[in-house]
Amino acid sequence: MPKVSRRKPPWLQVPLAGGDKHHHLKRDLRERKLYTVCEEAKCPNLGECWSSGTATLMILGEVCTRGCRFCSVASGNPKGVVDADEPSKCAEIVSRMNLNYAVITCVDRDDLPDGGAGHFAAVIDAIRAAKPDCFIEVLTSDYQGERASIEKVLNAKPDVFAHNLETVASLTPTVRDPRATYAQSLAVLQMVKEMEPRGITKSSLMLGLGETHDEVRQSMIDLREVGVDVLTLGQYLQPTRKHLSVQRFLPPDEFDLLADQARRLGFLYVAAGPLVRSSYKAGEFFLANLLAKQRALSVRGAMEV
Repeated sequence: MPKVSRRKPPWLQVPLAGGDKHHHLKRDLRERKLYTVCEEAKCPNLGECWSSGTATLMILGEVCTRGCRFCSVASGNPKGVVDADEPSKCAEIVSRMNLNYAVITCVDRDDLPDGGAGHFAAVIDAIRAAKPDCFIEVLTSDYQGERASIEKVLNAKPDVFAHNLETVASLTPTVRDPRATYAQSLAVLQMVKEMEPRGITKSSLMLGLGETHDEVRQSMIDLREVGVDVLTLGQYLQPTRKHLSVQRFLPPDEFDLLADQARRLGFLYVAAGPLVRSSYKAGEFFLANLLAKQRALSVRGAMEV
């Protein structure tokens, strides 16, 4: 296979992060010892999102117990350490930013008995108490497929439950930590749909790691078969030289083709493009509008009863 140039194509070149909102948000986060996946994963959209007051909070610390080969989050053993004040800190940031849609994700915490699910639920509860009108999307780990842990998060009533498949079946052993399997991720998403049939589930795939078009289509079919409603497709970008290298930069029109195929499979919403990530502003806007309509119908139904 020919070597791919490290130079990004024009459609992947974005301006550097900066501006008052960016600096104020970074200061507020550091003061509370909170972290964002935007920073840890070196997201190319950081400047755009932070300048508009959007960020994805990453809870349970900045050290992950797993070592996926695509991810720049630090890997190690947190030794059971959890910040008990983190739920209130997250709620404070969400209120301070006046968010109407908050995305909360986490590192994997296999060192904790429930994988950190109880702490995740506490963060959701704290945000709900501080800002009841804010919609909450959670992007969780797989909790090693433990139903009880998944149920803990669902009992806190997030508006959207996301768990990323990340890549196609054939590449999963190479791309992800051995504890994160393709079948296990699908099983988690299926469990969520079984427990909350009317809830919105979401997943994401990175492209450019060597997958074929047919493999991507099969992954989309697999996700629909377990009831996933929302799909994001984005370009994998190598965060450091120690991580997996990019095998191919997909042009925007190829993402458009895949998005069209995904919609034909029945996904409620699809965001696909070189710079699309699992937490994507256009997707959040769509989901916030959808959830607002659902909430209004629920309130109206309760009043009629």
